[in-house]
Amino acid sequence: MPPQSVPTTVGSNGRGRIAADEAYARLREDIVRGRLMPNQRLVEVDLAVTLGVGRTAVRTVLARLEQEGLVVHEPNRGARVRMVTEAEALEITQARGALEALAAREAAEKATPAEVAFMRETLAQMSACLKAGDLLAYSDGNARMHAKIIEASRHHTATRLIAGLKAQMVRFQYRTVLVPGRSARSLVEHTRIVDAIEAADPDAAEAAMRYHLSHVADTLREMTSAHAQHRASPPHLVHF
Repeated sequence: MPPQSVPTTVGSNGRGRIAADEAYARLREDIVRGRLMPNQRLVEVDLAVTLGVGRTAVRTVLARLEQEGLVVHEPNRGARVRMVTEAEALEITQARGALEALAAREAAEKATPAEVAFMRETLAQMSACLKAGDLLAYSDGNARMHAKIIEASRHHTATRLIAGLKAQMVRFQYRTVLVPGRSARSLVEHTRIVDAIEAADPDAAEAAMRYHLSHVADTLREMTSAHAQHRASPPHLVHF
């Protein structure tokens, strides 16, 4: 779309607000899905053309994403996709542990038979992926499982907070499942969570989710420590 054809979205009309909301959703999706990389610059004039909105709307979109921790704005340098460090990723995982433990507890009390059946089917798919050695597909199943548990919780505040935390973890999405032996342990942990939800046992569901995500945090901590040691080692001691 040529620059002169970019529609104006400034003003109080409903169409302008809808266009700005759509631009926000599209740019957020590009960041969360990793189509825009950490530290990548976000140039207002380019975004206005790409998203089909005015530059004022682009600034509003960037401000919303900055509040979510997805974008960082530096004076005289503009906006860029925020880079989450390994230390921050660990903190985010710990915070998710508390929130998703609450979600699992609520799911044990509120999940429908259809939702439990979906969780069981997802477990079977994850097991098949593990046997086939397809760890990336396993990770996708893991994401579907957590999303269904959160959905079944009907806890809107926890859902919103978890979504904001997960959106910052794009760079680490597949990291832990690729650690040797981690995916097999993960499947056992997810099975315990689903067992507790199906049994309508909120205490067990909360404990199982907390246990699961504490192990994810432990894995991230070990990876962070290993990376730090590699960076500190002389070049001839680094192994890949």
